[in-house]
Parts: sequence; structure tokens; C-alpha cells
Amino acid sequence: MNNNIMWLRLGLVVLISIWIIKKLLLIAVLSLLVVLFGGLELLIVLISALVIIAFYIVLERKLLGSIQRRRGPNVVGFWGLLQAVADGLKLIVKEVSIPSRANRVIFIAAPILIIVISLTVFAALPISTYTNVNFINSYVDILILFAISSFGVYGVILAGWSSNSKYSFLGSLRSAAQMISYEVFFSLIILVILLLTKSSNFVDIVINQYNTVWYIVPCLPLGVVFFVSILAETNRTPFDLPEAEAELVAGYNVEYSSMLFALFFLGEYGNMFALSYLFTILFLGGWLPLCDGHVVYGFWAGAKAVTLSILFIIVRGNLPRYRYDQLMGVGWKVFLPFVFSYFVLFVAFSIFC
Repeated sequence: MNNNIMWLRLGLVVLISIWIIKKLLLIAVLSLLVVLFGGLELLIVLISALVIIAFYIVLERKLLGSIQRRRGPNVVGFWGLLQAVADGLKLIVKEVSIPSRANRVIFIAAPILIIVISLTVFAALPISTYTNVNFINSYVDILILFAISSFGVYGVILAGWSSNSKYSFLGSLRSAAQMISYEVFFSLIILVILLLTKSSNFVDIVINQYNTVWYIVPCLPLGVVFFVSILAETNRTPFDLPEAEAELVAGYNVEYSSMLFALFFLGEYGNMFALSYLFTILFLGGWLPLCDGHVVYGFWAGAKAVTLSILFIIVRGNLPRYRYDQLMGVGWKVFLPFVFSYFVLFVAFSIFC
């Protein structure tokens, strides 16, 4: 009996090892394709984005544990730093469950679309003026960013519709309405920055702040509204309605499991950090240092983005969740008139001054 159990365990270890080797070979082939067709820079951007997302999840759990006076992850790895890796491996090993009446192609494609868009946004953001790691660097950077980020709504709607469930579909419609509503004044705020800079290139925006002043000084109210709109865009507290739709059984991703379920949250965390980085470029001088010194400029941009990302966690640990009608009311009745008035003011200022 003991020999049978030993051979059974050995067989399971061999099967799992073969499965892991196949996955690693698949990842290696995909990485090689990325290098061949997109260049080494794109591969660096993708790997960096995934590493940032993994460690940010651990940071969020540790800080939330500190805010709530409890221990965060502290078992896997030193100080719990490998917890995200363990969770990722657990989700990869789990079986993918697809509803019998779901549209299988669209059901699988929806989360992939969301994570691809999230990682592509990273490629549109420059690191500094002095590096060549800017995968997309053109005179219409912001227009490219708009074109890329606008596809995120399609992933949410397709996920709810392809599940063939009325709860998922209703949840996806509510989430899409939330994202579209806050994208309106999200775009108006960026147009104000374009009026100040008279350029849609990210490098020009940062250089103009170096020659004048960080835009957070003349546009502090817009910076606050922009940060709130980022919270709503990324479905974060206090606007995380897709996360806790009790009447809709968890919203548009209720039918998802395993790695497909994880892709939604990887895309959410990726968008969170990418938009924090965008905030630093538009309002906090991007990679410009706080003081004169011989420091790698990319360090300052990352430090500012991480600080803003930590602010996301502090907001989550302290604020209650909005109701859906309150969320839409704040967006359309408060923020939109305020941002539009600010926009008209800056248009008049740029014309007559």
C-alpha cells in the first residue's frame, strides 16, 4: 500500500513537472516572438509591468493589514514578498471553467483584451528624455493613449455578454457606464494640459514644466478631480462597484475562474499604476527631480508614481463605498460642470492672453 502511494506521488510529480516545462517553453516561444516582432524594448516593458503589478499587490495587502491592525502576507518568501508569485501559480494550476452556453471564443478573448490593453498603455508612457526605452514616442502620444485606453470598455462588455448570464450582462453595462462617464471629464482635464503646453507629446509636457512650473500648482483642483476620475476608471474604492455588486452577484466577471479571472485584476492593477504614472507626467513634472542632483531621472518618475499608487491603498483602507446613483451623480452633476468651466476658462485665457 505504501509503495503504491509512493509511486502515485512520484507520478503526480512527474506529470506536474512536464506540465510546468510545457508552460515555460510556451512562455519562452511567446517572448521570442515578442522580441522578433516588437523588439527587445517591448519585452522589457511587458516584463517590467508584470513585475510591478506583482509586487504592488503584495504592497497593497501589507499596507491594508497595517491600516486594519492585522498581519498581511508574511509566510511565502522573505516578508511575504513572494505571495503574489504563489497566488499566480495557484491560479494557473486551477482548472478553467467555462459555462456551457457561453460564447467560448469571446469569453476567453475578453480578459485577454483587458490585460493586453493595460500592458500596451505602459508602452505609450515615456521613462525619461535621456533613455531609448520609449516604445511609442510621437507627436501625438496623448491621442495614441486615448485610442488604446478606450478599448478597455469593450473588454468589460464582451465579458458580461459572452457569459450568457443576465447578472453578468447587467454588471458589465453598469461598469461600462461608470467607465464612460468618468472618461468624459478625464479627457477634458488632459485637454487643459494640452492648452498649457501646446503639444500632445509627453516629453514636451515634461520639458514645459521644467521651464515653468509643475502643473499641479496652477491646476490643483483639476489634479484632485483627475485623481478621483482615476479611482473610478480603475474601479477602485470608493468606486469599486463591480467588485461588490451584491444584487448582481459580483458583476461582469462572476462566471470567470482560474487564470481568466486573474487577468481582470492584473489589468486593473496595471491600469492603476499606468494612470498614476500618467498623473506624474501631466501634473508632477514626470521624471524631473525634486531638487538638482545627479540622479537617474527615471527614478523620480517611478517614485512619484509609487507614491500615488500608495495613495490608492490609503483611500481603499479609509473610505466607504459609494452607491451607484451617487457615483453617477457626482460624475455628471458635479465634476463635469466644474471641469468644463475650467476648460472654458483656460480656452479664453489662451486666446486673449
